[in-house]
Amino acid sequence: MKNNVILRQLRYIFDLSDEQMIDLFAQAEVVVTRAQVSNWLKKDDHEEFQRIKDSEFASFLNGLINAKRGKREGPQPPPEQRLNNNIIFRKLKIALNLRDTDIVEIFDLVRMIVSKHEISAIFRNPKQNQYRVCEDQFLRNFLHGLQVKFRPAADEE
Repeated sequence: MKNNVILRQLRYIFDLSDEQMIDLFAQAEVVVTRAQVSNWLKKDDHEEFQRIKDSEFASFLNGLINAKRGKREGPQPPPEQRLNNNIIFRKLKIALNLRDTDIVEIFDLVRMIVSKHEISAIFRNPKQNQYRVCEDQFLRNFLHGLQVKFRPAADEE
């Protein structure tokens, strides 16, 4: 999935204002402007749209982790230079302090049956035989489940 799409969805799911989004970047020791955030959130066909780089989006996710769970002792870990769905999914799991059973319940909200084994395969080291790539549809359903969980009224409209 595209980072900008996920960023827009997370903003909606958690009802984040521009200031809150800027603060999440600041939580990861990254300074961004309101104009940058605004341009990242624009639709892809808008003339002022800008793609958010993997490292910038990783910083946002790190800031989300810091805001939800608290900062770790020591220096802020550097943001990943390359992101994939597995890393994004893992960071969301950490930020929201989710266990495998919580993730199964989130998928149940969107009527997707997922086993704990499938989930653990996504979080494994890519060098392991049981590792599974997190496909776009899987992450999309997870984000939709988060939306149902955190913004249930929006789905009922």
